Amino acid sequence: MPVVLSSAFAILVYVAAAVLLAIAIARPPGPPRALAPLLAWLAATVHAVLLFGMHRNGVDLHFFAALSLCGFGIALTTLVVNLTRPVAGLGVIVFPLAALLLAIDTFLAPATNPQQLEWQINLHAAFALLGYSLLSIAAVLAILLALQERALRQRRLDSGLIRALPPLTLTEALMFRLIAAGFVLLTLTLLSGVLFVDDLFAQHLVHKTTLSIISWVVFGLLLFGRWRWGWRGRRAVRLTLAGMAILLLAFFGTKFVLELLLARKA
Repeated sequence: MPVVLSSAFAILVYVAAAVLLAIAIARPPGPPRALAPLLAWLAATVHAVLLFGMHRNGVDLHFFAALSLCGFGIALTTLVVNLTRPVAGLGVIVFPLAALLLAIDTFLAPATNPQQLEWQINLHAAFALLGYSLLSIAAVLAILLALQERALRQRRLDSGLIRALPPLTLTEALMFRLIAAGFVLLTLTLLSGVLFVDDLFAQHLVHKTTLSIISWVVFGLLLFGRWRWGWRGRRAVRLTLAGMAILLLAFFGTKFVLELLLARKA
């Protein structure tokens, strides 16, 4: 199947999965619960084939391809976590995002030449992708946790979105587990960068490295505060979103400036 048709198919299936989840949230019980995740698994599979098949000469880590890759990673991580925890409702946000990033990469992004990368750099990129995906989902959970706490204070627990979420304590526990796993992967990303990247503080990498370290410190502080002082609630939400915002700037802000504004490799 041609790339354009395969991409269109994956995009439509992602959107269909999100719509089914939205219907189930708004009008329970809605469609069968397993249908939306199954559609999302199908879309993610096609998305993976496109990512690793469209660029046959190597791994494409340019700006738009990297965005699509992260969209796939976030969608896949959501589906994997949903196998053991009830987080399928996140698909209402995650699956359209993956569809949008795939559409931009397929239909709007300029042509690029994939880079032939050594396995060490591929490993570094894999750590970064997995860590970013886990921390992105943790950030979404932080937003939903804030909504749950607000609804609890206002005694408005009957809205469809709040009913579809796991209990508040489970949402919070899952958020911290994802942050802990993402923190480990972010640590491995920085360590592998030190070991495998020639000059991690070269002029074109210094901003990315510095922001990544700051984000690592923020998440590390949050985890230490959770362990030592039991941090939770608004403080945890704010630190999670702050750390994720800094990481977003590190991963994509630098690539946007270098590749799209300055026409250099990030």
